[in-house]
Amino acid sequence: MPRERKVDRRARAAAVLDGLRATYPDARTELDFTSPFQLVIATLLSAQATDVSVNAATPGLFARYPTPHALAAATPEEIEPFIRTIGLYRNKAKHCVACARGLLERFGGEVPQTVEALTTLPGVGRKTANVVVSNAFGVPAIAVDTHVGRLARRLGFSKHQDPDKVERDLQALYDPADWVFLHHALILHGRRVCAARKPACAACSVAALCPSRAT
Repeated sequence: MPRERKVDRRARAAAVLDGLRATYPDARTELDFTSPFQLVIATLLSAQATDVSVNAATPGLFARYPTPHALAAATPEEIEPFIRTIGLYRNKAKHCVACARGLLERFGGEVPQTVEALTTLPGVGRKTANVVVSNAFGVPAIAVDTHVGRLARRLGFSKHQDPDKVERDLQALYDPADWVFLHHALILHGRRVCAARKPACAACSVAALCPSRAT
């Protein structure tokens, strides 16, 4: 494939966004939450797990530990029964308790509204922080998970494996006002159509714009 000019890549990126908007007009996070604190914990639990499994476990967890104060007072062993059905639950129980204690110690129990502050909390990486600031506070952000990274590379919008570099590449192509929708739409498209092992190119709404499409 000939080297693509920046202006052409931006035009193609805009067309991809239009196609995703038509396919997923209501794209949003599929994690259930009613507060920024709940979203932090749900996102921590969602690593290498499905949103469905997290949503099945969190109602009981949040009923028992509704605030950072309550969760910080628990032990990981007390948390484990609530999240046993989620992968890596023992480590995640430790992260949840440590994160709640960090919220109390550093931020008075309030969830901070910046990526920089959130990533000082135990277990909270940049992807989790981007999910929280965008969905809880409406801050423009692109959270790069495995789906977003895979689709960015297949679409020719990034060559990188490093999520931070993929994030920067996508930010350079799109206006901040589109970042949150883009991230959710790419996740949905990766789950439903552009799978890792066998992408359904024949069913893809943006296949005509994708240099990796099956021919």
